[in-house]
Amino acid sequence: MMLVLPRLPEWWLVSVACMRTGVFPVSQSTSPLCVVSGAIMIPGISQLTEKDLKFRLQASRAKAIITSDSLAPRVDAISADCPSLQTKLLVSDSYRPGWMNFRELLWEAATEHNCARTRGQDPVAIYFTSGTTGTPKMVEHTQASYGLGFVASGRRWVALTESDIFWNTTDTGWVKAAWTLFSAWPNGSCIFVHELSRFDAKFILNTLSRFPITTLCCVPTMFRLLVQEDLTRYQFQSLRHCVTGGEALTPDVREKWKSQTGLELHEGYGQSETVVICANPKGMKIKSGSMGKASPPYDVQVVDEEGNILPPGEEGNVAIRVRPTRPFCFFTCYLDNPEKTAASERGDFYITGDRAYMDKDGYFWFMGRNDDVINSSSYRIGPVEVESALAEHPAVLESAVVSSPDPIRGEVVKAFIVLSPAYSSHDPEKLTQELQEHVKRVTAPYKYPRKMAFVSELPKTVSGKIQRSKLRSQEWKNEKQPQKGPISH
Repeated sequence: MMLVLPRLPEWWLVSVACMRTGVFPVSQSTSPLCVVSGAIMIPGISQLTEKDLKFRLQASRAKAIITSDSLAPRVDAISADCPSLQTKLLVSDSYRPGWMNFRELLWEAATEHNCARTRGQDPVAIYFTSGTTGTPKMVEHTQASYGLGFVASGRRWVALTESDIFWNTTDTGWVKAAWTLFSAWPNGSCIFVHELSRFDAKFILNTLSRFPITTLCCVPTMFRLLVQEDLTRYQFQSLRHCVTGGEALTPDVREKWKSQTGLELHEGYGQSETVVICANPKGMKIKSGSMGKASPPYDVQVVDEEGNILPPGEEGNVAIRVRPTRPFCFFTCYLDNPEKTAASERGDFYITGDRAYMDKDGYFWFMGRNDDVINSSSYRIGPVEVESALAEHPAVLESAVVSSPDPIRGEVVKAFIVLSPAYSSHDPEKLTQELQEHVKRVTAPYKYPRKMAFVSELPKTVSGKIQRSKLRSQEWKNEKQPQKGPISH
């Protein structure tokens, strides 16, 4: 069942209904073509295009879709090409030909229901996740991987109790919406929901002042925009704990938020395929710029291209041990794609596709995606390091760093920068030199951006993540990008 709704209460209601309906064999047949009954939810974002919807409906062979007025015309436009789609449910106070009205059906439904006795390995959700190449992959999670996988992180990282009210501003189509549900539910916490049709820093700050929200989660980009406001004008009487994830948190954002609110930002790291991999839980010393330590029950290591564990301080692939025992809080597979599933493992480890190093104290330091790493004159440069250095300069509101072709070095660092309003009229040439010298002082000189572009905005996903891949493609559209070889020391 595709579930494509904005931040409406019905999203959570349908999610719980799918779980309680369950997925189980109709008979005890040992046939490999086991018939199942029930509902597996397939969340999607409301900005899906007709092409996106068609691909997802065809790939998943979804039998039903629940959506709102805005997306229904797009579904109608492609439904003839999706033979498996049998049922269309509309969450609306109005009616549409060919659709059943969810709210009317809910009103008429019986109040009693016998929940299915689901098993831990029964599937509960499928998420489409995009890689750097090819079409999005289907990530399958189970009643156990999601149902139990967030109990520990909900207590340790999000620090939830029965008296907490938790607001996560993420879109319901992203995994972090499910992370919120499965973190709050087993810990008895209340989830705060606001439709939030667009990001507005002042509106979010006013909402935090008006309502007794105790716990807040936003992506780092949102926190970067929030700290541009005068936070001393707001009183967050109930807010006590803030978490962030989805992209790297730069030290300057953490420090500005803490200095103006008195609250720490606790960064976490995970993927669609996992639960929380690393985190900075409440009570643990935070090293600014670090993703924190491995989150139980995962055994997280940094490994080389063959899956061998690297010593502290050496950069490599972030990996999770899956042999001899695969963690219960882990995706089952990439559905209908055994090649991708097999390629995600190396030796005893699942390879996340992210690069980092672990220090002697067990803290992980994110360097970038494998494809984001810049190889300039044999120097490997992580974009996050350069972006963090730039963020310390008052002229930089936000930035994105990618590789750019160079006839001598093969590729060099290029920074796309959105300027703070106070610097928007400064001389671009002088400001470029000033920022280059700043980066040379803050980090290793070879990492400074040899190219720079000042832009009005950066390309982002609907969840607020900066899309470096779009900028990189723009730079390399007329060139052949060098292959990323194994790391050398």
